[in-house]
Amino acid sequence: MNRDNIAVGLDIGTTKIVAMIGKKNEYGKLEILGVGKSKSLGVHRGVVNNITQTIQSIQQAVLEAENDSGYKINDVVVGIAGQHIRSIQHSDYISRQNAEEVIGDMDIDALIGQVHKLAMLPGEEIIHVLPQEFKIDGQTETKEPIGMSGGRLEASFHVVVGQAASIRNIGRCVKSSGLELSGLTLEPLASADAVLSQEEKEAGVALIDIGGGTTDLAIFKDGIIRHTAVIPFGGNVITEDIKEGCSIIEKQAELLKVKFGSAWPGENKDNEIVSIPGLRGREPKEISLKNLSKIIHARVVEIIEQVYAEIKLYGHENPKKKLIAGIVLTGGGAQLKHIKQLVEYITGMDTRIGYPNEHLAGSSDEELSSPLYATAVGLVMNSIRNNTKSATPFVEMKQEESVIAEQSVVEEQPVVEEAVEKEEPQPETTESKIKKSFFDKYIEKIKEFLDNAE
Repeated sequence: MNRDNIAVGLDIGTTKIVAMIGKKNEYGKLEILGVGKSKSLGVHRGVVNNITQTIQSIQQAVLEAENDSGYKINDVVVGIAGQHIRSIQHSDYISRQNAEEVIGDMDIDALIGQVHKLAMLPGEEIIHVLPQEFKIDGQTETKEPIGMSGGRLEASFHVVVGQAASIRNIGRCVKSSGLELSGLTLEPLASADAVLSQEEKEAGVALIDIGGGTTDLAIFKDGIIRHTAVIPFGGNVITEDIKEGCSIIEKQAELLKVKFGSAWPGENKDNEIVSIPGLRGREPKEISLKNLSKIIHARVVEIIEQVYAEIKLYGHENPKKKLIAGIVLTGGGAQLKHIKQLVEYITGMDTRIGYPNEHLAGSSDEELSSPLYATAVGLVMNSIRNNTKSATPFVEMKQEESVIAEQSVVEEQPVVEEAVEKEEPQPETTESKIKKSFFDKYIEKIKEFLDNAE
């Protein structure tokens, strides 16, 4: 029987929904077994606004991924974004009764429990509690407090907050599509897993994921997430501007942007013109590429300036908080011509385009190493880390069905678990323990809500 750790990521975006099935190969690289992609119809700026259409889009993407891979998907790790996401920095502490006793998991859980008692705005819920540094008895900061002793355990946290209704709607769509929800991850964190190296996270880096409906930001320094933000503009707004500015339909505007669009107007000469077919026998339209670039440039500058304001808010201008590795651009919007140069010009920071190919096996389809799939690849990596077995080969399912049919005739006998060669377990860090325990509780909460709603 195939006992591979198969993982599935579901990226519910504003323009597209991607279901990706993958597993780790013997070299520790990600081998993509199947991908399904569908047009996202019920999502606006990262938030579900039409449940029925979203369910249909999810089912279409999942079916395509299943046919592509020969696996039946059971559960998925879903990425969440949207303009309702915000983050706060919070410090908290607990006093321990016995200062001589060694700090353990229970102390960390007690501290996390206190963070969860934070007063939120009506309708908001905590999604992620990400530990930054711990202090014991006011001494210097440490990343790993377990095993040490002290009376006062203090920590700073990066708390990500979102609208409970939006999160539950995503859960409802996934469940109604016939899938189980095995995990929730903030999309910029998933993209960061796929395109950033550990060295960049240590040196300090800002990841900008330009999607269809939103632009997500995640800032790392000293290997720890320091700031997250979601800007409610993305590639769709640029398309909308082209549509209005050139008086053409959306489909043509999108095509123009992808084929001829540039974020740098100086590149095009005045006499470069593209002819667009007219509607229903009307005269073709002639559009100047210089004007097209000007429209794109104006909107991209606005998006980058908003992101840069968030980077300044984090404190990038403070020498201690300086982001030495600069900016990494990913997502579909990162494919726009000359966007790298424009970002460097506005921010004065080193910039590169982030491709998820570093983690992919050499045999992977070239298309998958596009920035477009960064979030989906990150979600699959997240699912593998959680040790999920999210998909079953169709062949194996048929075998199991025949075995069950045989067993119903024969008397039940005690089953002996066959010995499986197991990988050496990696020691868990405090951070991963916190993430795991919190997510288990959170997924349980959402499942309970969905069960009660039925």
